[in-house]
Amino acid sequence: MPRTVVRYTHHARPHWGVLFGRRIAPLASGALSTGELLQSCWAPIWAAEAASATLPIDEVELLAPVTDRQQFICQGVNYRSHIAESGLRVEHFPFNTIFTKAPSCITAADAPVVRPAHVQLLDYEIELGLVLRRSLPAGTRVGPDDLPQWLAGVTIVNDLSARDVQLPQGQFYKGKSYRGFGPVGPGLVLLTPQEWARWPELHMRLSVNGQPRQDAYCADMIHGPAATLSELAAMHDLHAGDLIATGTPAGCAARAPGKLVMFVLKHLLSEAGKWRAFIGKGASNPAYLRPGDRIQASIRTDDGLIDLGEQTTRITAP
Repeated sequence: MPRTVVRYTHHARPHWGVLFGRRIAPLASGALSTGELLQSCWAPIWAAEAASATLPIDEVELLAPVTDRQQFICQGVNYRSHIAESGLRVEHFPFNTIFTKAPSCITAADAPVVRPAHVQLLDYEIELGLVLRRSLPAGTRVGPDDLPQWLAGVTIVNDLSARDVQLPQGQFYKGKSYRGFGPVGPGLVLLTPQEWARWPELHMRLSVNGQPRQDAYCADMIHGPAATLSELAAMHDLHAGDLIATGTPAGCAARAPGKLVMFVLKHLLSEAGKWRAFIGKGASNPAYLRPGDRIQASIRTDDGLIDLGEQTTRITAP
């Protein structure tokens, strides 16, 4: 069975624990980072028992289970459905698109998120988050059956994105790294080797104000966890507790314009004019997030045996 690790504040201090239903079994750990916890408390996490879950979850404030001392690595255009809705073709993306978000954007699953005053096109992206169990040596080749050796567990990530910064400026990092733009959690769900084999069955759903927006299975992923870990290990160092967000499926607010609009943008407008038109059209798109909107995001297998919980995020004004 999976084990859900939570990080929470109780009596004004951060703590770690294992979640059993609506109660927490506190862990005797002063770990300052997710990586430190996984390295020092792997056995105690799995040894925790429901009988020791004495702390009601309603009496604590949940924090993100991934701390801001970790790397926050992301994959882009990694779902076939998302590529199609962007007006692109899968065969044009044989490569794995990698970028980063600032760890300082990580926030709790139920924390309000401020839409910066200059941002008008705020978008959502539900993603499966992978968390490293241990450091990954340079050049490591990871096969599908090796995931339990290198990965601790999974969590929900919402890759909030200011499209009117990201796209016109060509800056993924800048458009996706404002404070609060990375809700993570509510928990970090540790998986057994048998459960890791079920990652393609994880069902992602996101709604805004009760309206379904994204609904897809992780099986739609193009570059899976093993291939991505192998590629990252060839590039730079990865450490215990680091977070990899694996891309989003179709259903985002940002959509590809029609063929006629694309022709006009490409042939009749300057680069600056093209992006002014993009922002102007987006301002009338009700799918973009506005202050007062409420996002709900969940990831689980259809039989409920692997359940990452639910995020509830409210967008607020500055």
